[in-house]
Amino acid sequence: MDNSLDLEGFKNINKETRGILNDYLLSLNTANKSEATITKYQWILEKFLSQCAIPIEKISSKDVLDWLNDYSEGKSPKTMDLVLACLSSFFTFCLEEEYMEKQVLKKRWRPKIPQTLPRHLTEKEYARVRLAAESLSLRDRALILFLFSSGCRRQEVSDLNIEDINLVQRKAKVRGKGKRIRTVHFSEECALILKEYLNERSQDEKAPLFLNRKGSRLMPTGIYEVTKKLGKKAGLNHLLHPHICRHTFATNMLARGADIQFIADEMGHVNLNTTRIYARIPTEDMMLAYQNKMG
Repeated sequence: MDNSLDLEGFKNINKETRGILNDYLLSLNTANKSEATITKYQWILEKFLSQCAIPIEKISSKDVLDWLNDYSEGKSPKTMDLVLACLSSFFTFCLEEEYMEKQVLKKRWRPKIPQTLPRHLTEKEYARVRLAAESLSLRDRALILFLFSSGCRRQEVSDLNIEDINLVQRKAKVRGKGKRIRTVHFSEECALILKEYLNERSQDEKAPLFLNRKGSRLMPTGIYEVTKKLGKKAGLNHLLHPHICRHTFATNMLARGADIQFIADEMGHVNLNTTRIYARIPTEDMMLAYQNKMG
């Protein structure tokens, strides 16, 4: 995201428009949108409203399109899709609250983005990573096993406290996107290593599940560094980041015949179509079965 606009430029937004923007951002918070989403949307809207300094009720489709044409220079289709999604959400709010009389955004402006398949580890890569992980510290082994067997996002893992974990039932309560609480499960091996890790440190239930070297909560950037180093240790020819662990969890579950709805619940997908994309990934078992039948 281009951050070239000086914050001084945001002062171009008049008082009335600023009030509408603040009401909109408050509505996002009330709707339990994630902090990251609200921050992105605020930045985009402040950029738009400061550069297209026209009262909300007088903004036309041409005003918006002119701004989009200028702003889109050098931007990827994915970035522009986010910008348009943000503007669409904001203008819909303005319509509902009667700040505007008609929708000024056109659906045909949305760029066509080819749907890419999630990057996951092949069976051989997964085996190499698991083998390399055996020489890691207890904390890092527990972390890697939890990522691979729960399908959690790194922020969700970072936010976990000891009280959120049930080692006997091998499940955890995580706070996902939109502050939604869900229950995830993890493997027996993960539970055993987690127990060992917790036995060598503080047992305060309010304490973070994973600690950094200073005894504070292990942050998402720290989790990223652990997976990155493990990928190099395992000799992968690509970066191993936490989301690849999440994608690998989904593809492994599908290959074992798990129900799509169950996988969606475990991963915290509200839209089942988000989970169905994993069904398009040909696993090695699928390819082997094809080769055996087709030659």
